[in-house]
Amino acid sequence: MKWVVATHNRDKFREIKAIFADLPIELLNLEEFPDVGAVKETGTSLRANALLKAHSVHLATGLPVIADDTGLEVDALNGAPGVYAARYAGPRATYHQNVEKLLVAMKYVPDQKRTARFRTCAAFVNGAHELVASGVVEGYITRKPVGDNGFGYDPVFRLSGSIQTFGQMTSEQKHQISHRARAFKALHELLSQTESIKQNKETPA
Repeated sequence: MKWVVATHNRDKFREIKAIFADLPIELLNLEEFPDVGAVKETGTSLRANALLKAHSVHLATGLPVIADDTGLEVDALNGAPGVYAARYAGPRATYHQNVEKLLVAMKYVPDQKRTARFRTCAAFVNGAHELVASGVVEGYITRKPVGDNGFGYDPVFRLSGSIQTFGQMTSEQKHQISHRARAFKALHELLSQTESIKQNKETPA
């Protein structure tokens, strides 16, 4: 059974693949489908973007698709960058550029007001079913990157109740508690409760 993860991001694909490792499915990413163009994330919410990607890739490949969208909500910035986290510093921004812009914007924010959260919406679409789950983790934005693991904003996000940033955690540690892990574990639970999906049955959209 083959499913597509609607991403070209190898770091994200590696995380998702680990979470779904117990299922009897083969996960493919968009590197396997060079004819599938980039999906424009025109939604104004994480849920909308996750479903937009899932439906678009399902139509293009004919395979079941799982997709997600993740945002970083910083309280001192009125929830920014939010749904625009991946392109905070521009449409082709690197991880470093996004982090740099965030730290500059928060330069004068005192420690006690640097609260933030990662939020992920994960979606599954196969033509017959549309399932959506979410996951959230609370934390703080550090004053400088700490740690070389993870990707994106991980080195500047310290989890509440921890002395480590996501950038300091091993993949195994992060997979147990991250926003993406929580969203996909919740999606995993929804999928396990849907008998026709477990039997790889679907009907035309």
